[in-house]
Amino acid sequence: MGRSSNTRKASRVRLLLFDVDGVLTDGTIVVHADGTESKRFHIRDGTAIVWAHRAGLMTGVLSARRSPATAQRAAQLAMRVIAQASRGKLAAFEQVLREQRLTEAEVAFMGDDLLDLPVLARVGLSAAPADATPEVRRRVDLVTRAHGGHGAARELIEFVLRAQDRWNSLVAEYGVSGR
Repeated sequence: MGRSSNTRKASRVRLLLFDVDGVLTDGTIVVHADGTESKRFHIRDGTAIVWAHRAGLMTGVLSARRSPATAQRAAQLAMRVIAQASRGKLAAFEQVLREQRLTEAEVAFMGDDLLDLPVLARVGLSAAPADATPEVRRRVDLVTRAHGGHGAARELIEFVLRAQDRWNSLVAEYGVSGR
C-alpha cells in the first residue's frame, strides 16, 4: 500500500510552526494584578520540540499576540522562528518563508481558530488540535486527538518524525522499539 497523502506531505517538512494560544497552550491567559500574564505549556510538547531539533527540523511560533511568556518558552526550547504580534499571520508567514529560504510545502503549521486559516491554507501540512473551531478542523490535513495545550503539538511532531522515518531511531535511544 502507498503512503498516504498526509504522510507524503509530512515527509517534506523542514519547519514546524505553531500558533501559541489554543495550540501550545489551552488558550487560557491568566492576567495578574500587576499586568503580567501567565500561560501553561505542556511538557510533552516541549520535549517533542527538542526531539524535532535533534532530528534536524526547525521549529517556531506564529502568534498574533505579543507575550513575554511566549518569548520565554520559545527561547527555553531554542525555537528558531518567533513571530509575535504581527499585523497579519499570513504576512508574517511569508516573511518567515523568505528569511528561512523555505517553500510552503516545507512547512507544517498547527492553528486552532479563524485567524489561522490563511496560513493553514498555504502550508504543506496543516494541522489543528481536537478542540479547534469546527471551521478550522474541516479545512486541515490532520486533526490531533489531543486538545491544545495538552499534547497536540507532540502528536504533530511525532507524525512528521514517523513520516520521515526518524521516529524509531529516536525511540531506540531510550532502549525500546518504536512501533
